[in-house]
Amino acid sequence: MKAVQFMSYGAADVLRINEVDRPAPAAGEVLVAVEASSVNGHDVIVRSGGLKMVSGRRFPIGVGLDFAGVVADIGAGVAGYRAGDRVWGTVHPRQRHTTAGAAEYVVVAADRLAPMPAGLSPVEAASLVVAGTTALIALRDSVQLAAGERVLVRGAAGGVGTAAVQLAHSMGGHVTALARDRHAHILTALGADEVRDYGSTTSDQIGPFDVILDTVGTELHCYRGRLTRTGRMVTVGLSGPALAAIAASSVHGSRRIRTFSANPDTAMLRDLAAHVDSGALRPVIDGVHPLADAPAAHQAFERGGVVGKQVIEVAA
Repeated sequence: MKAVQFMSYGAADVLRINEVDRPAPAAGEVLVAVEASSVNGHDVIVRSGGLKMVSGRRFPIGVGLDFAGVVADIGAGVAGYRAGDRVWGTVHPRQRHTTAGAAEYVVVAADRLAPMPAGLSPVEAASLVVAGTTALIALRDSVQLAAGERVLVRGAAGGVGTAAVQLAHSMGGHVTALARDRHAHILTALGADEVRDYGSTTSDQIGPFDVILDTVGTELHCYRGRLTRTGRMVTVGLSGPALAAIAASSVHGSRRIRTFSANPDTAMLRDLAAHVDSGALRPVIDGVHPLADAPAAHQAFERGGVVGKQVIEVAA
């Protein structure tokens, strides 16, 4: 089978499409014939060497945190799935993978899968797995957004941002989206009540907010200062400075800057599917790339300035 791998850490051009043996599912695992996988920040960090402590220096290493596809085989003890079922899911983000979601086949634990929403194509489904579950965990579980609250989504045009705008709107929040001006019409259509241009808007010109969801990871202390007395803030844009700001904010109690490690299981994926089925969440895709052009998909993700996700179509 074909799989996207790299033999050394670096820029997107280290990615190679290699021919490797097809994996077989062990007990409790499912083999999925992958139809699509998206590019996520985790993929870029691993590829560039930002998680060497976890991924190590044994190569090759595969990329692709999420996937959508069809069950090809099941291991012993797996119930609830059979060959031909359409599923979506993720590989474990804290494990080293020789091959991962950006491959023709992937093996994962059965509790990392769920049925794919019937109304989505594989490309659409793959675009929502990580972005959607991250936004849902952030808003529902981390900051517990309530109806009527004012919420700021910073980095609103990205994969997590576009999902967060939609979910915050469906949860009854008054949504301010911070993004490029040229994306205002799209974000408004997704449910944003206001769109402010990030290039000309400073933190002290907006708010205050009951909830802030940050996907950027910079100037966190400035935006935390725009919280109401009972406000909550969460960031998914992690970096060295961001981690320092998170640690320093602990003195502020409930108004601290929160973060989390999204690691969705079957229950979370089913919850996400319910939001899709209800019409509260729909895919936003900027580009679709064939498996052979996986490096171009990573490059497009890193350039930024787009709306939504970069998706790798494995099986057309």
